[in-house]
Amino acid sequence: MDLVLEVADTYLFDRVYATLLPKTFKSLIPEAPPFISNVIDTITNTTHNPSKEIYGLNSHYHFFDETVYSSLSLLPRYNIIRQTITLFLVTSLFGWLLYFIVAALSYHFVYDKSNFNHPRYLKNQVSLEIKLASSAIPVMVLLTIPWFLLELHGYSKLYYNIDESTGGWKAILLQFPSFILFTDCGIYFIHRALHWPSLYKKLHKPHHKWIVCTPFASHAFHPVDGYFQSLPYHIYPFFFPLHKISYLFLFTFVNFWTVMIHDGEYLSNDPVVNGAACHTIHHLYFNYNYGQFTTLWDRLGGSYRKPDEELFDKDKRVDKKVLQKQVNLMEEIRETVEGKDNDRVYVSTAEKKKQ
Repeated sequence: MDLVLEVADTYLFDRVYATLLPKTFKSLIPEAPPFISNVIDTITNTTHNPSKEIYGLNSHYHFFDETVYSSLSLLPRYNIIRQTITLFLVTSLFGWLLYFIVAALSYHFVYDKSNFNHPRYLKNQVSLEIKLASSAIPVMVLLTIPWFLLELHGYSKLYYNIDESTGGWKAILLQFPSFILFTDCGIYFIHRALHWPSLYKKLHKPHHKWIVCTPFASHAFHPVDGYFQSLPYHIYPFFFPLHKISYLFLFTFVNFWTVMIHDGEYLSNDPVVNGAACHTIHHLYFNYNYGQFTTLWDRLGGSYRKPDEELFDKDKRVDKKVLQKQVNLMEEIRETVEGKDNDRVYVSTAEKKKQ
Protein backbone atom coordinates (compact mmCIF):
# COMPACT_ATOMS: atom_id res chain seq x y z
CA MET A 1 0.00 0.00 0.00
CA ASP A 2 3.03 2.30 0.19
CA LEU A 3 3.01 2.46 -3.61
CA VAL A 4 -0.66 3.43 -3.62
CA LEU A 5 -0.13 6.11 -0.98
CA GLU A 6 2.87 7.56 -2.78
CA VAL A 7 0.92 8.02 -6.01
CA ALA A 8 -2.17 9.32 -4.18
CA ASP A 9 -0.15 11.80 -2.08
CA THR A 10 1.89 13.04 -5.02
CA TYR A 11 -1.02 13.72 -7.32
CA LEU A 12 -3.75 14.68 -4.87
CA PHE A 13 -3.53 14.33 -1.12
CA ASP A 14 -0.42 16.43 -0.37
CA ARG A 15 -2.31 19.42 -1.68
CA VAL A 16 -5.63 18.39 -0.10
CA TYR A 17 -4.16 18.02 3.39
CA ALA A 18 -2.08 21.19 3.03
CA THR A 19 -5.24 23.09 2.08
CA LEU A 20 -7.70 21.59 4.55
CA LEU A 21 -5.34 21.17 7.51
CA PRO A 22 -2.29 23.42 7.08
CA LYS A 23 0.42 23.76 9.70
CA THR A 24 -0.86 27.26 10.42
CA PHE A 25 -4.07 25.74 11.76
CA LYS A 26 -2.41 25.09 15.10
CA SER A 27 -1.62 28.80 15.53
CA LEU A 28 -5.31 29.63 15.22
CA ILE A 29 -6.02 28.09 18.64
CA PRO A 30 -3.24 29.53 20.86
CA GLU A 31 -5.48 29.70 23.92
CA ALA A 32 -6.42 26.05 23.85
CA PRO A 33 -6.15 24.24 27.19
CA PRO A 34 -2.94 22.23 27.63
CA PHE A 35 -4.66 18.86 27.34
CA ILE A 36 -6.15 19.86 23.94
CA SER A 37 -2.73 21.00 22.73
CA ASN A 38 -1.27 17.69 23.89
CA VAL A 39 -3.97 15.79 22.01
CA ILE A 40 -3.28 17.80 18.84
CA ASP A 41 0.46 17.19 19.19
CA THR A 42 -0.12 13.48 19.66
CA ILE A 43 -2.46 13.24 16.68
CA THR A 44 -0.40 15.28 14.28
CA ASN A 45 3.01 13.96 15.37
CA THR A 46 4.75 16.63 13.33
CA THR A 47 8.25 16.01 14.69
CA HIS A 48 9.76 13.83 12.01
CA ASN A 49 12.74 11.62 12.61
CA PRO A 50 14.72 11.52 9.32
CA SER A 51 15.48 7.84 9.86
CA LYS A 52 11.80 7.01 10.26
CA GLU A 53 10.14 5.21 7.36
CA ILE A 54 7.53 7.27 5.52
CA TYR A 55 5.50 4.36 4.19
CA GLY A 56 6.34 1.24 6.11
CA LEU A 57 9.64 -0.20 4.92
CA ASN A 58 9.70 2.14 1.94
CA SER A 59 12.27 4.59 3.37
CA HIS A 60 12.60 6.37 0.05
CA TYR A 61 10.17 7.11 -2.72
CA HIS A 62 10.30 4.64 -5.55
CA PHE A 63 8.99 6.92 -8.26
CA PHE A 64 8.47 10.52 -7.18
CA ASP A 65 10.13 13.36 -5.30
CA GLU A 66 8.19 15.11 -2.57
CA THR A 67 5.81 17.80 -3.80
CA VAL A 68 5.87 21.45 -2.69
CA TYR A 69 2.90 20.63 -0.46
CA SER A 70 4.46 17.61 1.28
CA SER A 71 5.60 19.50 4.37
CA LEU A 72 2.80 22.07 4.58
CA SER A 73 0.15 20.05 6.39
CA LEU A 74 -0.41 19.49 10.08
CA LEU A 75 -0.75 15.82 9.11
CA PRO A 76 2.47 14.79 7.30
CA ARG A 77 2.68 11.75 5.06
CA TYR A 78 3.96 9.46 7.81
CA ASN A 79 1.10 10.32 10.21
CA ILE A 80 -0.96 7.20 10.87
CA ILE A 81 -4.27 9.10 11.04
CA ARG A 82 -3.61 10.64 7.64
CA GLN A 83 -2.65 7.23 6.28
CA THR A 84 -5.86 5.73 7.66
CA ILE A 85 -8.04 8.44 6.11
CA THR A 86 -6.27 8.26 2.74
CA LEU A 87 -6.36 4.46 2.62
CA PHE A 88 -10.07 4.48 3.42
CA LEU A 89 -10.89 7.02 0.71
CA VAL A 90 -8.67 5.50 -1.97
CA THR A 91 -9.63 1.88 -1.31
CA SER A 92 -13.36 2.65 -1.06
CA LEU A 93 -13.26 4.56 -4.34
CA PHE A 94 -11.25 1.78 -6.00
CA GLY A 95 -13.68 -0.83 -4.64
CA TRP A 96 -16.71 1.04 -5.96
CA LEU A 97 -15.14 1.68 -9.37
CA LEU A 98 -13.97 -1.91 -9.77
CA TYR A 99 -17.35 -3.25 -8.71
CA PHE A 100 -19.47 -1.00 -10.93
CA ILE A 101 -17.23 -1.20 -14.00
CA VAL A 102 -16.57 -4.95 -13.98
CA ALA A 103 -20.10 -5.93 -12.89
CA ALA A 104 -21.70 -3.58 -15.43
CA LEU A 105 -19.52 -4.88 -18.29
CA SER A 106 -20.29 -8.46 -17.27
CA TYR A 107 -24.01 -7.70 -16.95
CA HIS A 108 -24.29 -6.06 -20.38
CA PHE A 109 -21.94 -8.28 -22.40
CA VAL A 110 -21.74 -11.65 -20.63
CA TYR A 111 -24.74 -12.24 -18.36
CA ASP A 112 -27.45 -14.51 -19.74
CA LYS A 113 -30.63 -12.42 -19.55
CA SER A 114 -32.78 -15.56 -19.77
CA ASN A 115 -32.21 -15.79 -16.01
CA PHE A 116 -34.82 -13.04 -15.68
CA ASN A 117 -37.41 -15.74 -16.40
CA HIS A 118 -36.24 -18.02 -13.62
CA PRO A 119 -39.01 -18.60 -11.04
CA ARG A 120 -36.67 -17.48 -8.26
CA TYR A 121 -35.44 -14.26 -9.82
CA LEU A 122 -36.33 -11.41 -7.46
CA LYS A 123 -38.36 -8.32 -8.16
CA ASN A 124 -36.00 -5.33 -8.62
CA GLN A 125 -33.11 -7.70 -7.97
CA VAL A 126 -30.34 -5.72 -9.68
CA SER A 127 -31.16 -2.53 -7.78
CA LEU A 128 -31.30 -4.49 -4.51
CA GLU A 129 -27.91 -6.07 -5.21
CA ILE A 130 -26.36 -2.71 -6.07
CA LYS A 131 -27.82 -1.06 -2.98
CA LEU A 132 -26.39 -3.70 -0.63
CA ALA A 133 -22.99 -3.83 -2.34
CA SER A 134 -22.64 -0.03 -2.44
CA SER A 135 -23.24 0.27 1.29
CA ALA A 136 -21.14 -2.79 2.18
CA ILE A 137 -17.95 -1.88 0.31
CA PRO A 138 -16.85 1.10 2.48
CA VAL A 139 -17.60 -0.84 5.68
CA MET A 140 -15.55 -3.80 4.44
CA VAL A 141 -12.74 -1.35 3.61
CA LEU A 142 -12.90 0.19 7.09
CA LEU A 143 -12.61 -3.25 8.68
CA THR A 144 -9.64 -4.02 6.43
CA ILE A 145 -7.66 -0.81 7.19
CA PRO A 146 -5.79 -2.35 10.19
CA TRP A 147 -4.34 -5.00 7.87
CA PHE A 148 -3.23 -2.32 5.41
CA LEU A 149 -1.58 -0.34 8.21
CA LEU A 150 0.25 -3.42 9.50
CA GLU A 151 1.51 -4.05 5.96
CA LEU A 152 2.44 -0.41 5.58
CA HIS A 153 4.52 -0.35 8.76
CA GLY A 154 6.58 -3.39 7.95
CA TYR A 155 4.87 -6.25 9.77
CA SER A 156 4.18 -8.29 6.63
CA LYS A 157 6.52 -10.05 4.20
CA LEU A 158 5.68 -7.76 1.30
CA TYR A 159 8.75 -6.59 -0.60
CA TYR A 160 9.66 -4.56 -3.68
CA ASN A 161 13.25 -5.27 -4.77
CA ILE A 162 13.71 -8.35 -6.96
CA ASP A 163 17.06 -10.02 -6.35
CA GLU A 164 18.56 -13.34 -5.31
CA SER A 165 17.85 -12.68 -1.64
CA THR A 166 14.11 -12.63 -2.38
CA GLY A 167 14.20 -15.54 -4.81
CA GLY A 168 14.17 -13.52 -8.01
CA TRP A 169 11.56 -13.89 -10.73
CA LYS A 170 11.07 -17.60 -10.05
CA ALA A 171 9.74 -16.76 -6.59
CA ILE A 172 7.33 -14.21 -8.05
CA LEU A 173 5.94 -16.77 -10.51
CA LEU A 174 5.42 -19.27 -7.70
CA GLN A 175 3.58 -16.68 -5.60
CA PHE A 176 0.53 -16.80 -7.88
CA PRO A 177 -0.40 -20.49 -7.48
CA SER A 178 0.66 -20.32 -3.83
CA PHE A 179 -1.68 -17.39 -3.18
CA ILE A 180 -4.56 -19.10 -5.00
CA LEU A 181 -4.14 -22.39 -3.11
CA PHE A 182 -3.71 -20.74 0.30
CA THR A 183 -6.69 -18.41 -0.05
CA ASP A 184 -8.88 -21.09 -1.60
CA CYS A 185 -8.32 -23.24 1.48
CA GLY A 186 -8.95 -20.37 3.89
CA ILE A 187 -12.10 -19.19 2.15
CA TYR A 188 -13.50 -22.71 2.03
CA PHE A 189 -13.38 -23.12 5.82
CA ILE A 190 -14.55 -19.56 6.52
CA HIS A 191 -17.39 -19.86 4.02
CA ARG A 192 -18.45 -23.22 5.40
CA ALA A 193 -18.40 -21.80 8.94
CA LEU A 194 -20.64 -18.97 7.75
CA HIS A 195 -23.24 -21.61 6.92
CA TRP A 196 -23.51 -22.67 10.55
CA PRO A 197 -27.10 -21.74 11.47
CA SER A 198 -26.22 -18.97 13.95
CA LEU A 199 -23.66 -17.29 11.66
CA TYR A 200 -25.74 -17.87 8.55
CA LYS A 201 -28.77 -16.11 9.97
CA LYS A 202 -26.80 -13.10 11.25
CA LEU A 203 -24.17 -12.66 8.54
CA HIS A 204 -24.38 -14.82 5.43
CA LYS A 205 -28.10 -14.90 4.68
CA PRO A 206 -28.13 -11.46 2.97
CA HIS A 207 -25.84 -12.81 0.25
CA HIS A 208 -28.05 -15.87 -0.22
CA LYS A 209 -31.04 -13.67 -0.85
CA TRP A 210 -29.87 -13.94 -4.46
CA ILE A 211 -30.86 -17.48 -5.46
CA VAL A 212 -30.40 -16.63 -9.13
CA CYS A 213 -27.49 -14.21 -9.23
CA THR A 214 -26.46 -11.38 -11.50
CA PRO A 215 -22.89 -9.99 -11.62
CA PHE A 216 -24.04 -7.22 -9.25
CA ALA A 217 -24.53 -9.87 -6.54
CA SER A 218 -20.76 -10.38 -6.44
CA HIS A 219 -20.17 -7.87 -3.64
CA ALA A 220 -23.69 -7.79 -2.22
CA PHE A 221 -22.79 -9.11 1.24
CA HIS A 222 -23.32 -8.20 4.81
CA PRO A 223 -20.05 -6.24 5.27
CA VAL A 224 -18.81 -8.45 8.13
CA ASP A 225 -19.47 -11.52 6.00
CA GLY A 226 -17.52 -10.00 3.10
CA TYR A 227 -14.68 -9.03 5.45
CA PHE A 228 -14.41 -12.52 6.92
CA GLN A 229 -14.20 -14.07 3.46
CA SER A 230 -11.48 -11.62 2.47
CA LEU A 231 -9.27 -12.45 5.47
CA PRO A 232 -7.14 -15.10 3.69
CA TYR A 233 -6.10 -12.46 1.14
CA HIS A 234 -4.77 -10.23 3.90
CA ILE A 235 -3.29 -13.01 6.03
CA TYR A 236 -1.24 -14.51 3.19
CA PRO A 237 1.53 -11.82 3.05
CA PHE A 238 2.10 -12.16 6.80
CA PHE A 239 3.15 -15.78 6.31
CA PHE A 240 4.69 -15.80 2.85
CA PRO A 241 6.85 -13.34 0.89
CA LEU A 242 4.83 -11.49 -1.75
CA HIS A 243 5.94 -8.83 -4.19
CA LYS A 244 4.04 -5.56 -3.80
CA ILE A 245 3.01 -5.38 -7.46
CA SER A 246 1.87 -9.01 -7.33
CA TYR A 247 -0.16 -8.14 -4.24
CA LEU A 248 -1.96 -5.29 -6.02
CA PHE A 249 -2.53 -7.47 -9.09
CA LEU A 250 -3.91 -10.37 -7.05
CA PHE A 251 -6.08 -8.04 -4.97
CA THR A 252 -7.63 -6.80 -8.24
CA PHE A 253 -7.88 -10.30 -9.71
CA VAL A 254 -9.93 -11.69 -6.82
CA ASN A 255 -12.46 -8.91 -7.32
CA PHE A 256 -12.71 -9.82 -11.02
CA TRP A 257 -13.10 -13.49 -10.11
CA THR A 258 -15.84 -12.71 -7.60
CA VAL A 259 -17.83 -11.02 -10.36
CA MET A 260 -17.14 -13.85 -12.81
CA ILE A 261 -18.52 -16.61 -10.59
CA HIS A 262 -21.77 -14.67 -10.26
CA ASP A 263 -22.21 -13.86 -13.96
CA GLY A 264 -24.51 -16.76 -14.86
CA GLU A 265 -22.52 -17.65 -17.98
CA TYR A 266 -21.48 -21.29 -17.71
CA LEU A 267 -18.48 -21.53 -19.99
CA SER A 268 -16.61 -24.19 -18.04
CA ASN A 269 -17.64 -27.57 -16.73
CA ASP A 270 -14.12 -28.19 -15.51
CA PRO A 271 -13.98 -30.64 -12.56
CA VAL A 272 -11.19 -28.61 -10.91
CA VAL A 273 -12.11 -24.96 -11.46
CA ASN A 274 -14.84 -23.56 -9.22
CA GLY A 275 -16.44 -21.43 -11.92
CA ALA A 276 -19.84 -19.79 -12.34
CA ALA A 277 -21.66 -23.11 -12.72
CA CYS A 278 -20.29 -24.46 -9.42
CA HIS A 279 -21.12 -21.24 -7.62
CA THR A 280 -24.61 -21.19 -9.10
CA ILE A 281 -25.15 -24.59 -7.51
CA HIS A 282 -24.07 -23.07 -4.21
CA HIS A 283 -26.69 -20.31 -4.47
CA LEU A 284 -29.39 -22.72 -5.62
CA TYR A 285 -28.77 -25.56 -3.19
CA PHE A 286 -27.00 -23.72 -0.34
CA ASN A 287 -24.91 -26.50 1.23
CA TYR A 288 -22.51 -27.29 -1.61
CA ASN A 289 -19.48 -25.82 -3.41
CA TYR A 290 -18.07 -23.47 -0.77
CA GLY A 291 -14.74 -23.04 -2.56
CA GLN A 292 -13.61 -19.86 -4.29
CA PHE A 293 -11.18 -20.92 -7.02
CA THR A 294 -11.08 -24.72 -7.09
CA THR A 295 -13.21 -27.70 -6.13
CA LEU A 296 -10.35 -29.29 -4.15
CA TRP A 297 -11.55 -28.56 -0.63
CA ASP A 298 -15.19 -29.27 -1.45
CA ARG A 299 -14.13 -32.69 -2.68
CA LEU A 300 -12.01 -33.32 0.41
CA GLY A 301 -14.76 -31.97 2.69
CA GLY A 302 -17.58 -33.92 1.03
CA SER A 303 -19.44 -30.77 -0.02
CA TYR A 304 -18.83 -30.89 -3.77
CA ARG A 305 -21.88 -31.07 -6.04
CA LYS A 306 -21.40 -31.41 -9.76
CA PRO A 307 -23.25 -28.67 -11.69
CA ASP A 308 -26.49 -29.80 -13.32
CA GLU A 309 -25.91 -30.80 -16.93
CA GLU A 310 -28.86 -28.64 -17.98
CA LEU A 311 -26.91 -25.50 -17.04
CA PHE A 312 -24.68 -26.05 -20.08
CA ASP A 313 -27.55 -26.46 -22.55
CA LYS A 314 -29.19 -23.10 -23.29
CA ASP A 315 -32.45 -24.73 -24.39
CA LYS A 316 -32.79 -27.06 -21.41
CA ARG A 317 -31.71 -24.33 -19.01
CA VAL A 318 -34.91 -22.36 -19.69
CA ASP A 319 -37.21 -25.37 -20.05
CA LYS A 320 -40.13 -24.98 -17.63
CA LYS A 321 -39.97 -28.61 -16.47
CA VAL A 322 -36.26 -28.35 -15.76
CA LEU A 323 -36.75 -25.08 -13.88
CA GLN A 324 -39.61 -26.49 -11.82
CA LYS A 325 -37.58 -29.56 -10.87
CA GLN A 326 -34.73 -27.23 -9.88
CA VAL A 327 -37.06 -25.03 -7.81
CA ASN A 328 -38.63 -28.00 -6.02
CA LEU A 329 -35.23 -29.30 -4.90
CA MET A 330 -34.03 -25.81 -4.05
CA GLU A 331 -37.10 -25.09 -1.91
CA GLU A 332 -36.69 -28.33 -0.01
CA ILE A 333 -33.10 -27.45 0.90
CA ARG A 334 -33.86 -23.76 1.47
CA GLU A 335 -36.65 -24.55 3.94
CA THR A 336 -34.28 -26.74 5.94
CA VAL A 337 -31.64 -24.00 5.97
CA GLU A 338 -33.82 -20.91 6.41
CA GLY A 339 -37.35 -21.89 7.39
CA LYS A 340 -40.14 -19.73 5.94
CA ASP A 341 -39.23 -17.57 2.97
CA ASN A 342 -40.33 -14.13 4.16
CA ASP A 343 -37.44 -12.06 2.79
CA ARG A 344 -37.82 -12.52 -0.96
CA VAL A 345 -40.32 -11.07 -3.43
CA TYR A 346 -40.14 -12.88 -6.75
CA VAL A 347 -40.99 -11.50 -10.17
CA SER A 348 -44.57 -12.49 -11.02
CA THR A 349 -45.53 -14.32 -14.20
CA ALA A 350 -47.36 -11.25 -15.47
CA GLU A 351 -44.26 -9.09 -14.96
CA LYS A 352 -42.11 -11.62 -16.81
CA LYS A 353 -44.40 -11.47 -19.83
CA LYS A 354 -43.89 -7.71 -20.01
CA GLN A 355 -40.13 -8.09 -20.15
